[in-house]
Amino acid sequence: MNDLSWDGFALNLVWCVVAVVVFFGTIMAVAIRIRNQSIIDIFWGPGFVVLAFVSFLASAGSGGDTTRRGVVLALTALWGLRLGIYIANRNRGHGEDKRYTALMRRQTGSLVGFLIRKIYGLQGVVLFVVSLPVQLAMYERSSLGPVAWTGVAIWVVGFLFEAVGDAQLARFKKDPANAGQVMDRGLWAWTRHPNYFGDSCVWVGLWLLALGHPIGLLTVVSPVVMTMMLLNYSGKALLEKGMRKRRGAAYEDYVARTSGFFPLPPRRRARYQHHLHL
Repeated sequence: MNDLSWDGFALNLVWCVVAVVVFFGTIMAVAIRIRNQSIIDIFWGPGFVVLAFVSFLASAGSGGDTTRRGVVLALTALWGLRLGIYIANRNRGHGEDKRYTALMRRQTGSLVGFLIRKIYGLQGVVLFVVSLPVQLAMYERSSLGPVAWTGVAIWVVGFLFEAVGDAQLARFKKDPANAGQVMDRGLWAWTRHPNYFGDSCVWVGLWLLALGHPIGLLTVVSPVVMTMMLLNYSGKALLEKGMRKRRGAAYEDYVARTSGFFPLPPRRRARYQHHLHL
């Protein structure tokens, strides 16, 4: 039984490359005009929604399982749009992120060429690679089974960690009494990065939804790349470096008693030592 539309999926890859180029090209043009390259952060999540929607439309009539296609589109859209809206609200009125301002000071050669090499080209490639399970799942003809529904369950856990963690942090920052303090409450008492842990779970879940065909195993590159980025590049490593500079000993104490990624109960010994230092 041919349980995957190979021709359709191959063409889908081409359509998604075109969509990535158009999508990021448009964002880059707007960012240049308003002189704020950090707006790309707002459109990172919605970029996956665009590719999911393109794949959903392109896969119509391919024989892909209707339920699988609908579930993958819905979960990707819910995750991507929530993330985009959250970042847009968080960044409103703050101007360009200082990370991008620092990057632009190192510009060499043409502006467009520099932006493609350092920002938009790189993020476009990562977005395309991470989206592979979403693209592939649209063409798989097998119905949803235990593995797929396990993926949905993991996605729900991840989405809740990310959404609740973001909401708790936003509420913490709004309270003037918390100025200069380290967020160590709620989910943030169990992991220093509930949003990053949740993000990783979301993509593990979407990968499991792409296992309706054995070739889906290869798309494990998606959650691997996403998790590596969150841990070693644009996420955890960079954020914690800045937090150590801004919060000093208070953040070091938080690190000593709180898991760096996977949620775990806070370490009581460090909490006791923290009181000794007060």
